[in-house]
Amino acid sequence: MGETGVIRKLDEDVVNRIAAGEIVQRPANALKELMENSLDAKATNIVITVKAGGLKYLQIQDNGTGIRFEDLNIVCERFTTSKLREYEDLQVIETYGFRGEALASISHIAHLTILTKTDGSKCAYKASYENGKLKGLPKPCAGNNGTQITVEDLFYNVLARKRALRSPNEEYTHIMEVVGGYAIHNSHVGFTLKKFGENIDIKTPINSSAVENVRIIHGNSIARELLEIELKDETLKMSVHGFITNVNYSNKKGSLLLFINHRLVDCVSIRKALDAVYSTYLPKNAHSFVYLSIELDPRNVDVNVHPTKHEVQFLYEEQVVERIKCCVESKLISCNSSRVMYTQARLPGATAVEEIVKKTTDGAKVYAKDLVRVNSDTQKIDKFFQIAVKNDECQNQIKNIHKEMEADVETRENDKERTDIRNETEVINPEENSELDIENLPKEVERSRWKDININQANLSYIDPKESFKTRQFKYERVETKLTSVKQLRVVVEDRVSRNLREILANLIFIACIDCHKSLIQHSTKLYLCDTTRISEELFYETILYDFQNFGLIKMSNPLPLEELFVLGLNTNEKECKDEGDIRAMAKEMTKHLLSKKSMLLEYFSFELNDEGELLALPLLLDGHTPFMGALPIYLVRLVTEVNWDSEKECFDTLSRQTAIFYSQPNPDDNENVLKTEFWKQEHIIFPAIRRYFLPPTSFVDSGAILQIASLSDLYKVFERC
Repeated sequence: MGETGVIRKLDEDVVNRIAAGEIVQRPANALKELMENSLDAKATNIVITVKAGGLKYLQIQDNGTGIRFEDLNIVCERFTTSKLREYEDLQVIETYGFRGEALASISHIAHLTILTKTDGSKCAYKASYENGKLKGLPKPCAGNNGTQITVEDLFYNVLARKRALRSPNEEYTHIMEVVGGYAIHNSHVGFTLKKFGENIDIKTPINSSAVENVRIIHGNSIARELLEIELKDETLKMSVHGFITNVNYSNKKGSLLLFINHRLVDCVSIRKALDAVYSTYLPKNAHSFVYLSIELDPRNVDVNVHPTKHEVQFLYEEQVVERIKCCVESKLISCNSSRVMYTQARLPGATAVEEIVKKTTDGAKVYAKDLVRVNSDTQKIDKFFQIAVKNDECQNQIKNIHKEMEADVETRENDKERTDIRNETEVINPEENSELDIENLPKEVERSRWKDININQANLSYIDPKESFKTRQFKYERVETKLTSVKQLRVVVEDRVSRNLREILANLIFIACIDCHKSLIQHSTKLYLCDTTRISEELFYETILYDFQNFGLIKMSNPLPLEELFVLGLNTNEKECKDEGDIRAMAKEMTKHLLSKKSMLLEYFSFELNDEGELLALPLLLDGHTPFMGALPIYLVRLVTEVNWDSEKECFDTLSRQTAIFYSQPNPDDNENVLKTEFWKQEHIIFPAIRRYFLPPTSFVDSGAILQIASLSDLYKVFERC
């Protein structure tokens, strides 16, 4: 038998180094402890600088309360803290730290330097520490209020731990996750994270919001899909607040930010419950993004479970998890109606149409129910319309005329992306100036005139688009707007976009126009009914925002008097007003008001007026598209009455909206040739622009602007049974 081992008391240095290895497992753990100290010190701005994943250099600077000069002697000794006095205080603890081991542990495995200044101190003090002990006296120096802690050569004396860590890039990724989590939860605090000597990777503003910080850290693809959840349970003494992604978002990795009483922790039971809820809605092996802040009675929570404080235990765990699970599930169910038309996301560039076409061209067998219409010119549904049967020659002539028009008005594009969804932006080449002369159009495609309008004391008996204007492109260098209000309006458009509707419209196949307001399109093997007027309105609204200050001109051949146009518009709207003098006076005031905005309208909207009160030009929003001029008087009246001219953002929003309404109105004349022209415009101008640019809002799903009316695979099953 061997000799009985002698029990000895370990040296204090060995004990401290072992304890330090339990608390600081990697640079991210050390940073977490230091950030929590900064938050306990009421800091509102925290700056973190990292080198080599935190192993060579890790610095955190805050503007908190600082450390008193008298405490610098013992601040790095174990079990020294200002946050806990008795064990019973753990039951009501409201701070992150309580054991007083973080700084002591770091000082035993790294070179630690503290630079601090309190509000009442005349200067800052700098002190260095090793193995929990102060090295020399603190030195007075210049510094701002708060604390700056620098950790160098982490694990320099624990080589096995240092070798076990992976690459510096992976350690930096862990640091980004920790900083990102605390930045989202503490949105009132500004966080900055950067690599030493390199660009900033995370920067959140002070007094931000959780959603905005999610957008900054994780991107707009997550932020725009977030759902807010709230839960209060008096019985369990629990309140929950957070944000979860809806059923349209999924990711292979997924992310759970869980804070219990403001501590970033991990809870296996809550994680499994959330995965179980989302498994019903998401594809296999797909996960969600969830941020939850759970507040429980401190007396029901044990925070002293793990050396890194990464875990907590709490009473009534099963009931708490079940309540959270039910809350999340009910929220997802309430938004699930938006998935009626949704399809599973595909790889970039891959669509059902392309896949089936590829199969067909490769000679693979394609079942009849999967056949996709890829060329609308093979046999249009218009063939079965009476109007088309009567005048096939006219239709061919229209095509030839518009081919000439397209040759005159070329679509010019640059490589600048509008957004992550818009892959291209239409611009006008400043080196070229093309003209569309509507005067030479034959009678078959002549746009209908207004009804005869009698204008007293004016030289206009009617306004005819053929006679009154011609489109001309404006010669200029494209500019990128710097107006914050316009950029904010663009963000609103991008936040509300439906990715699945965007996929449908980006790969649409135009079928036919039912009338001036309704059209049929196909995507994959499904047929959709579109409210063309509503979609066009949104298209023109977005076009105005994204091409802001970059419009062409629809130049009037003969200037149009604003006052007479206002009289026309007021006579249309004010049917009960019979006093011609009142209408004339109102028209003069409206003319005066619009002329006062002349410079702004020309600079931002290419809306040109002269000093004599005449309309010279309208903006050209889409090449080849001209608005129905019969709606011009009412449009002008609404510019004065419906636009909020007092607020910049509201002004641009309402003015863009009214202009979009005007440009989206079709010609109501039911003349056969007019209808053909309107149908051609929808097929060859409006829907190609929708396919390239349009960001459909999620409201279109429920409002019926785009409605699925048939599915080939479902119809095929019906016919099989017949």
